[in-house]
Amino acid sequence: MFTGSITALVTPFRDGRVDEEALRRLVEFQIANGSDGLVPCGTTGESATLSYEEHDRVIELTIEAAAGRVPVIAGTGSNSTAETIALTKHAESAGAKGRLLNAPYYNKPTQGLYEHYRKVAEEVSIPVILYNVPGRTSVNMLPETTARLSELKNIVGIKEATGDLKASERHNQFSKEGFYRPLERRLTTCRSLAIAGA
Repeated sequence: MFTGSITALVTPFRDGRVDEEALRRLVEFQIANGSDGLVPCGTTGESATLSYEEHDRVIELTIEAAAGRVPVIAGTGSNSTAETIALTKHAESAGAKGRLLNAPYYNKPTQGLYEHYRKVAEEVSIPVILYNVPGRTSVNMLPETTARLSELKNIVGIKEATGDLKASERHNQFSKEGFYRPLERRLTTCRSLAIAGA
C-alpha cells in the first residue's frame, strides 16, 4: 500500500499566511529527491495551529502539486472526533490516498480512544494510519488498543513515535499480519527493522 520514504512536510508561512509557492517548491524538492509519499498537516506541519481553511488548503495544494506522482497521506487528526471526521472527509474529497491520525491531544483520553478511531474509520473509506506520538498528545496508545484497531477494515497501520523499542515490538506482535508500520526515529531504525522482519 505505502512503501519507501514518506516525508512529513513542514507548513511554510510568510507574513502570517501559508506560503503557497514555498509549499509547491517543497513538494517538488521532496519528489525530485526520491520521496515516495508526502504527509501534509502532520504534527511536523504544525497542524494544531492551522485554521480549518489553512488546513484544508495545505492538503489541497499538496495533492495538486504532487499531481499523482506520489501518494499524499493527509494529517487529519484533532482533539475532537467531529473535527477529525470533517478534516478527513475533506482530505478524501480532495484526493488524499490515506490519512494519518494522531491521538486526540490535550484531552488525555484513556484507551477509550479506540472509539474515537473507530468512529473516524467508519466515516471515510481511505486508509487510516494511526499515529502514536505521546510527546505531542500526552497519551500513549497501548499495543492492545492498536491490536483491536488493526482488526477494523480501513485501519491499515501505525506510525509509532515513542522511541520505545519494546512498545514497537508489542505493536507488531499483537496487530494482525500485514499491519503497516512505518519507521519513525533514525536512532531506532535498525532495531525496528529487525522487529518488523524487514
